[in-house]
Amino acid sequence: MTVRTPVMPSTGALRPLGTEEVRLTGGHWSERQAVNAEATIRHCLHWLEELGWIANFDRVASGDPAGRPFERAGREFSDSEIYKLAEAMAWEIGRTGDEALEEQFVKLTNRIGAAQHEDGYLSTAFGNPGQEPRYTNLEWGHELYCYGHLIQAAVARLRNHGEDDFVRIARRVADHVCDTFGPGGIERICGHAEIEVALAEFSRATGEPRYLEQARLFIERHGQKTLRENGFYYQDDVAVRDADVLRGHAVRALYLSSGAIDVAVETGDTELLEAVERQWNRTVARRTHLTGGMGSQYADEAFGGDFALGPDRAYAESCAGIGAVMTAWRLTLATGEARHGDMIERIAWNVLSGAVAPDGRAFFYANPLHQRTADPEPPTDRALNHVRAGGHRAQWFDVSCCPTNLARTFAQFAVYVATANDSGIQIHQFTPCTIDTEVDGARLALTVETNYPEDGRITVRVDANEGGDREITLRVPAWAQGAKLVHPDGSVHDVDPGAVSVGRIADFAPGEEFHLDLPVAPRWTFPDPRVDAVRGCAAVERGPVVLCAESVDLPGGDLDELTVDTAAAPVERDGRVYIAAQVHDRAEGWPYGTATTDDDGKAAELALQPFRLRATRGPASMRVWLPIG
Repeated sequence: MTVRTPVMPSTGALRPLGTEEVRLTGGHWSERQAVNAEATIRHCLHWLEELGWIANFDRVASGDPAGRPFERAGREFSDSEIYKLAEAMAWEIGRTGDEALEEQFVKLTNRIGAAQHEDGYLSTAFGNPGQEPRYTNLEWGHELYCYGHLIQAAVARLRNHGEDDFVRIARRVADHVCDTFGPGGIERICGHAEIEVALAEFSRATGEPRYLEQARLFIERHGQKTLRENGFYYQDDVAVRDADVLRGHAVRALYLSSGAIDVAVETGDTELLEAVERQWNRTVARRTHLTGGMGSQYADEAFGGDFALGPDRAYAESCAGIGAVMTAWRLTLATGEARHGDMIERIAWNVLSGAVAPDGRAFFYANPLHQRTADPEPPTDRALNHVRAGGHRAQWFDVSCCPTNLARTFAQFAVYVATANDSGIQIHQFTPCTIDTEVDGARLALTVETNYPEDGRITVRVDANEGGDREITLRVPAWAQGAKLVHPDGSVHDVDPGAVSVGRIADFAPGEEFHLDLPVAPRWTFPDPRVDAVRGCAAVERGPVVLCAESVDLPGGDLDELTVDTAAAPVERDGRVYIAAQVHDRAEGWPYGTATTDDDGKAAELALQPFRLRATRGPASMRVWLPIG
């Protein structure tokens, strides 16, 4: 049986469940998927047509009798946006059977295929009349990066639909890559990692070992300094297995880590897997924002140094959030450790969910934790420069990697909910859903009901168990001190963060259920003192949701004049969280002195907003970290 999942290791602690086994039945993520299908995918398709990025394939296919160059639209990597959208379409077609979307997918396939060269090469930016020759700019050309997204889309198509013309296009590309970059060929890497993770998964999906070996070769070439410039940025300065922390361009680093995990798992390379775990652990501990955002600086869209986590200059690109989910999920499958699900949850609720507007038609590229000014909203009739995309969501960007990346992630989101092994089922993310799979050859089916995170109760009902004793394991987040498990007999047990298992499922009659109660009341959160930029500040979280203050909730006030009283606990009222604050009116002038001011400020009660819903009520300044008064 083909499992409809983007990641299917041949071995590991846990087995991923496909979208045919986990169905979202309500709640936030089901709504997000519906908006993605109805609005985001079609919105992306509109812009790719409007700007002529898809038409680049038509221009290559038609050519020019005199060999003259055509006027190409978009950046050198724009092909990848068509491929990421194709992946989103493939997952959505597999989820719903959308016939209109299927028709569009087939038409898109034909346009892409018409531009492919006889030897499998496929690019609208290189290798055609009037363009630079193939592979002459591996540092910045993105040819292999684009291939990677094409191949990942083919994995989605193969597992949701079966072999077809799109998959055959990707096979010819993958064979071409192996022929061209294998031993004795061009023994270099692409400046943007992505081909590695794609080839490894394509090998799993097709059974072709050659693709896995090529992925391994690319992984091992990192650190050999085959790129001509700035190896740190490209992760070409140190071998993957020798690095201690993620560094350089954040998306590149995370895609590379994901590919390295895949290669390590499939080849039994424990040293490589341990190296990526080491890098990930230090990155989470020292280079990750409260929201789960990664990539702390605008310069190079890169990781900064340890604890260099300034909130106002946080880049935290949406694509880096997706790359972090990809890495954390692969570590979950390889190790079985519940803590990686904590990071997926944090990123999903705060970075990914907020990166798309509620209507699905506008996007954040960057996700800073402090917006100093209430910038005017961007125009809606043109693309914006992506480096200015932190204050308001925009309909499109000149570099629009994030919208299509988000579309494919939401379309496949159900795969991150649960896993299985020979003992039972493990639930990692809490959302209303049904889970129906085989455990050790026998059917086990569950229904999950919850209003999480508005409410902390997660109810699991056993619908069918045709095997023997089974375990159901639930992740208890690290912040959930005081969580409780309520067994079917009504007994209540305190449970610690980590993984909690409920055994003896064979004794449960169909319809019996148990509950996990998580304490989702709002709480103050304080930073490690080594994070200089927010020392003396505090933030508020509610369950997995990071909250923020927006100037629209402080009429006539200035968020930079605000301090908070952390001795008073945050309170909930009428569906919102409130904190005690003071609004100051400090005199203009020299901002330094020999003593602190005596100004106690004017007492105020301030309502907070989920970070994911920032910038949805008009222009506003915003802060996550609030100075303590």
